[in-house]
Amino acid sequence: MEEIQGVNIHVNGVVQGVGFRPFVYGLARKLNLVGWVRNTSAGVDIDLDGTLEILEEFIQLLTSEAPPLAKIDDILVTWQASNGYNKFEIVHSEAVPDAFQPISPDVCTCPDCLQELFDPSDRHFRYPFINCTNCGPRFTIIKDIPYDRPKTTMVSFEMCESCAAEYADPLDRRFHAQPVACPNCGPKIWLEYKNGELKTNVEGENALLEAQNLLGQGKIVAIKGLGGFHLACDANNARAVSELRRRKLRVDKPFALMFPDIEAIQKNCFINDKARELLESRSRPIVLLERKPEASIALETAPGQNTLGVMLPYTPLHYLLFDTDQFEALVMTSGNLSEEPIVTNNEDARTRLKSLADAFLLHDRDIHIRCDDSVVRVFEDEILPLRRSRGYAPYPVHLSFEPPVLLACGGELKNTFCITRSNYAFLSHHIGDLENYETLESFESGITHFEQLFRVEIKALAHDLHPDYLATRYALKRAVLENLTTVAVQHHHAHIVACMVENKLPGERPVIGVAFDGTGYGEDGTIWGGEFLVSDFHRFTRVSHLKSIPLPGGDLAVREPWRLALAWLEQAGINWDEDLPPVRPLIEQPTIVGIFQQQLKTGLNSPRTSSMGRLFDAVSALAGVRLYVNYEAQAAIEFETLVDPLEKAGYEFEINAGNINPTPLVRSIVQDLRSNCSKAKIAARFHNGVAEMTLQVCQTIRRQDGIPDVVLSGGVWQNLTLLKATLESLRGNGFQVYIHKLVPPNDGGLALGQAVVAATRLAESDV
Repeated sequence: MEEIQGVNIHVNGVVQGVGFRPFVYGLARKLNLVGWVRNTSAGVDIDLDGTLEILEEFIQLLTSEAPPLAKIDDILVTWQASNGYNKFEIVHSEAVPDAFQPISPDVCTCPDCLQELFDPSDRHFRYPFINCTNCGPRFTIIKDIPYDRPKTTMVSFEMCESCAAEYADPLDRRFHAQPVACPNCGPKIWLEYKNGELKTNVEGENALLEAQNLLGQGKIVAIKGLGGFHLACDANNARAVSELRRRKLRVDKPFALMFPDIEAIQKNCFINDKARELLESRSRPIVLLERKPEASIALETAPGQNTLGVMLPYTPLHYLLFDTDQFEALVMTSGNLSEEPIVTNNEDARTRLKSLADAFLLHDRDIHIRCDDSVVRVFEDEILPLRRSRGYAPYPVHLSFEPPVLLACGGELKNTFCITRSNYAFLSHHIGDLENYETLESFESGITHFEQLFRVEIKALAHDLHPDYLATRYALKRAVLENLTTVAVQHHHAHIVACMVENKLPGERPVIGVAFDGTGYGEDGTIWGGEFLVSDFHRFTRVSHLKSIPLPGGDLAVREPWRLALAWLEQAGINWDEDLPPVRPLIEQPTIVGIFQQQLKTGLNSPRTSSMGRLFDAVSALAGVRLYVNYEAQAAIEFETLVDPLEKAGYEFEINAGNINPTPLVRSIVQDLRSNCSKAKIAARFHNGVAEMTLQVCQTIRRQDGIPDVVLSGGVWQNLTLLKATLESLRGNGFQVYIHKLVPPNDGGLALGQAVVAATRLAESDV
């Protein structure tokens, strides 16, 4: 008879709230092993007795057959003498001081729950909060760890006898599913009109039916979801969509759309296998797809664009809403006034969304932390994240080293923050643009939540160089109050390092970093954004950059790109003749001509910028595509949609040592405009020219420094036309090129780079 021995196993990773303990229980019972399993603040502990052969088989199967939502980072195995157990059981969770673990993001409704949702014989039939260990809310309801019901927003719902039985049965799909509930004991939905009537008597199924009727009639309904409120209306109803735009103060920026199934999306959008995989994944992001010419969706959902941001239902409530023939698709845009944080609680919704919605579909399960929808694109059959939030956050990014515990505060736009602990970098959910008090509050409360959740005591703070960013001010103020070290990280250095980290590049090996974006504070006090850097984790050298020009009117020039176009015409020595599109505003407003000319001449309220994003804006205005914008990058986005894919010619830049001058390009565009060249060809020639210029500069740097690796980061690389052309030319000339696939190339990934740069500098200075 083989000798019985013992083993203790500690599992790190996302192993709580994902059915891991019942999986361990079932596996141990199957292999006739005895002992116990428990959650702790540090992960999952397992203690077993058995033969060596069976115990080794258990350890192998622990990884190979783990539940679908589990993410095992490492397993620590300690062999020991037998403990003399006579059964296998799940024991009570244990809080371990200062211990932490990764947390699962929210997960879409699983196929098993979906089947029960529409099964009249099931006790969960048409229950909007059906869930199990394989699906449902996680991150948005967790208040603390270990992940147990008393530490979630479900604490106020006492389980009925049937739910308690499922919750307590290790072989049940709902064993220790913390949000478990049913119509008898769980959260409930109801509908309210904004005038305060019918607050209590439109509940449950009647509330659903009334919401469907209202949406079918062209009304706007605020719907409380998983991580916040959505504002919904019929996506085929142009009048309803336009009214939502008017109320929300969102003039042109595209709305996200929700379709009932993949077939409905295919009727309206071109879709490949990777896009389908992302749409149907557990994360359920918004995926940007090319719109079909025959699409029935109202053009007002995405004015001036040939793409639609689409997603599938990800909660039971969504599926129930679409159980009707009154609409084909719904606009599902964030429940907020333009630029404010998404609303998460009922009272706030009644106040802040009162002027936006005709009715409210509410529920009484609290949202502990707001979490917007994630947005992605497909590029080269891979994911290109544009906003990393619900379904992905707070999954950590794994680091190749263990940094000190620090907080990186991110940037001003598309803010996320990042907290490091052990070899994890916990990048937050999407916070938004830190341009108002409400978003700053969301930023600060999110940081507090992460510090508690991951048991961190911040030792240092990383921040952007820009002194006026609210995130920078937060870092500097907190550093004084708590006597913490701060590390200022240049914006574009952070971009490049973020991309290096996610591609697991060694921090000491320099790369050619091509950082193209709209705005980033430079070390010389000007606005950078068209940068070629030689960079490692610690330091960078600005090797080359776009020629800087005045930004006449400062932020006003960002909203009115005609100003930038005129500035470039001035640089190119071209008169502001009336036939050129960006001259029109001066003709319409002759009183501003003198002031504008004075700004260019003296630099008054005209900071200098080398931004590639601003060059895109200028060329878009010069071509007559967009003289004014009402959301970030609108001019560049609409310019990209015009590109003629058959046009192979490209405009030329003047490239001198360290300076890239677009004035030859500006002259060529004016010449093409005056010869009636199409906007489609002008757009294509500009994109091709930028790609060719990027290759030429990278080749020069490679000859000088021998660096074969190129890293592309910054918001401009969300432009797939430019990205594709640049990758083809760089790869075709022997470069190894790295792009983003894990965190966004825009400022949503900035905090990751800040954290790693700061950690590297602190380590080298022994702070």
